[in-house]
Amino acid sequence: MIKIESSILFHRPVAEVFDYLSDFQNGTQWQTGLLGVGRITEGPIGVGTRFTSVRKAMGRKMESGIEFTAFELNKKFTIKSYSGSSPFKQSFLFEDTGEGTRVNTIFELELGGLMKVAEPLIAPGVRREMKADFDNLKEIIESRVIEAFQLLE
Repeated sequence: MIKIESSILFHRPVAEVFDYLSDFQNGTQWQTGLLGVGRITEGPIGVGTRFTSVRKAMGRKMESGIEFTAFELNKKFTIKSYSGSSPFKQSFLFEDTGEGTRVNTIFELELGGLMKVAEPLIAPGVRREMKADFDNLKEIIESRVIEAFQLLE
């Protein structure tokens, strides 16, 4: 299993960061390998909300179904795959630090078959991609502040 823990500070309020991250349709804006996301269920986002995603990984397209398994507004959410070739789970915890929002995340990816044997070679690439994606996310969320202030001027 590949397990990656990460923490990032956003200079934005918790509600804004939570809203952006919990809407998976925003994922294509900041995740380089994410090609598309579609929402399956209707209503407010919460436990049981499902999405489909198409991701390019290791040179091929991979489809998976994603479901919220935990959801506490502005505090945390957990997602897991319910279909696809590489089961995963990811949790996000949100903390108001006074200077912004700290998001702590744990990502767990279970590889099978021949991919399991290659796990030590695959893990560093997954870590690099996640770091780059979170750097993109930080830039997008924090640049929204500048855009908002520019609109007020």
